Amino acid sequence: MNMVLLPLAATDLSAPSRHAAQRAAMLARQSAGKLALLHVLEKNALIELRRLFAPNAEALEQSMHKQAQQALAELAVELGRVQPGAQPLCVDCHLHEGTVLTSIAEQAEALGCNLVVVGAHGAGFMRHWLLGATAERLLRKTLQPVLVVKQAPQLGYRKVLVPVDFSHWSLRAIALARSIAPQAPLVLLHACEIPFEGKMRFAGIEEETIQQHRQTIKREALARLDELALDAGLTPAQWQPLVAFANPPDFILEQEEEQGADLIVLGKHGTGMTEELLLGSVTKHVLGQARADVLVVR
Repeated sequence: MNMVLLPLAATDLSAPSRHAAQRAAMLARQSAGKLALLHVLEKNALIELRRLFAPNAEALEQSMHKQAQQALAELAVELGRVQPGAQPLCVDCHLHEGTVLTSIAEQAEALGCNLVVVGAHGAGFMRHWLLGATAERLLRKTLQPVLVVKQAPQLGYRKVLVPVDFSHWSLRAIALARSIAPQAPLVLLHACEIPFEGKMRFAGIEEETIQQHRQTIKREALARLDELALDAGLTPAQWQPLVAFANPPDFILEQEEEQGADLIVLGKHGTGMTEELLLGSVTKHVLGQARADVLVVR
């Protein structure tokens, strides 16, 4: 059974964040019909404004609040506009003053939202760094999944790539993918490796033996994918397996292009230090390089 989506769209009122708000509205419409729209006035920026423009800072600050409230209201009207055949949408606007990431996390928790939707910001090299760093910092502050929207939404998601490592989060990732893209086929992807393969070659173990190990590991991974899909309640028509010996982030990005995926669902892997390292490498790399939207599951 698909979960009821109650998204929080965090917007800085720029074009990329407008795309995120539009995607959040689409998701809200296909579920509960409720959307929380949040804009945060950065606390440090307001402090600097008061310092630079005193004694006129209060009037400027009031003007900023008024303009932000008006822009939010206009966006809410645009998102909530009734479309032929579409479910009505209730949009609640929230203007908050504070640090952006903390405010997003606090408001998502306070409003009972179970999905945070944000836009991709910046350009060039800095875009790659900011995407990974922002998503990672936001994930550390919120328990909710974070959907990073990169493309202007036209339709519902058509194909979803779900890399899995068979850890406890895999079933949750599949469930979220089904809730966000109920009509889209899923590609369950697993990147294999042979433990100590390099040392085996260094020790002179024959290539034929190593290849036999590879085939065994691949068969086991395919069997585990079948079990995972069965546990997730997927029918054969709703998913396909994909297993290869490859570097995970490169494999994910390669298959994004090859499969024509418009959504990638990632999660935190492993435990302890390994978890932190992988969140900073695989997730950040895919966030920075993928063209598709990326859903990061805590």
